[in-house]
Amino acid sequence: MPNTSDSSKVYIGGADQSGQVMTSVEAAKYLKMHVKTVCRLAKEGKIPAKKVGSEWRFMRNVLDKWLSEALV
Repeated sequence: MPNTSDSSKVYIGGADQSGQVMTSVEAAKYLKMHVKTVCRLAKEGKIPAKKVGSEWRFMRNVLDKWLSEALV
């Protein structure tokens, strides 16, 4: 039986949207920012992201946490 309290699991394409992986375009839309701003902030290390090849990837739940901490 899987451990449902394990928050390290990522559900891509499933019902749990908190672990959704987003592209820079999707993250920009989610954050209501311009995509170039999102990429620049990721490159500067000011927004949590991971570069996969030549593309940036963002986790929705990590962005939520980052945004809530930034607003406090």
